[in-house]
Amino acid sequence: MPGGISLVFIAVVALLIFGPKKLPELGKAAGSTLREFKNATKGLADDDDDNKKEDKKQ
Repeated sequence: MPGGISLVFIAVVALLIFGPKKLPELGKAAGSTLREFKNATKGLADDDDDNKKEDKKQ
């Protein structure tokens, strides 16, 4: 399972670089960033769907 090994390697390198005290803060920041990105892209997709529906009505 090469994907699992690479994830473990990345986790170990991150632990060595940032240390155990900083990792939870980085994880929280990454999570909030991904949540904002997901919400923004969902809004764009919804707007696009609305535009397609309007075009079909005309």
